[in-house]
Amino acid sequence: MQIRPFSTDPIPYLMENPMTLDELNAIAGVTAKPDVATADFVYNHTMIRVKDLQKSLDFYTRVLGFTLLEKKDFPDAEFSLYFLALINDKSQIPADPAARHQWRKSIPGVLELTYNYGTEKDPEFSYHSGNSDPRGFGHLCVSVPDIKAACQRFEDLGVDFQKRLTDGRMRDIAFIKDPDGYWVEIIQFTEVI
Repeated sequence: MQIRPFSTDPIPYLMENPMTLDELNAIAGVTAKPDVATADFVYNHTMIRVKDLQKSLDFYTRVLGFTLLEKKDFPDAEFSLYFLALINDKSQIPADPAARHQWRKSIPGVLELTYNYGTEKDPEFSYHSGNSDPRGFGHLCVSVPDIKAACQRFEDLGVDFQKRLTDGRMRDIAFIKDPDGYWVEIIQFTEVI
C-alpha cells in the first residue's frame, strides 16, 4: 500500500476545473504578490459561539481530537473563550501558560469557542449555523488520513451527519454536525493506492 498526498493526484471533484497557480493568480481581485509586510502573517483562528459548553468541548476534543490550549474568562461580561487545535505532537505545546499563550497565537488553524453564560439553560435559545436562510457562515473542515474509517467512527459514536459519503454526487467528502448544528466538512488528505 502506497500513500500519496492529494496534491499529486487530486480527488475527482477538484479535477473538474484544475487551474495552475498562474491561472489562480490571474483571477480578478487576486493579488498575486502580496505586500512583503504580510509575509509573516498567520491565519490563526475562527470563532464560533456555542450554547452548551460541555457538549461542544466533548465533541471537539473526544469526537474530533482537538486539544484545549487555553481558556480565558470574562465574568463581568458573562462569557468565556476556549482555544482548541488539532496538535499531533503534544510535546510542542508549552507547559508554561504565558509561553503557551504566545505560542497559541502563532499557530494556524485554531478554533475559538465562545460560551455566553447561561445559554444552555434556555431551551428556546440557539445560534444560527449559517446554513439556513439567511445563509452566511458555511462550515469548518477537518482533514483525515482515512475518510471511510473516520466516518465509520462518527457513525459508531452517534454523530449527526449532514451528508454521508454515500449521499449526493461528491462521494469523497462528508459533513457532520456539532452540537450547535455547525457543519464540519470531513475530507481525506491522502489517497490509498
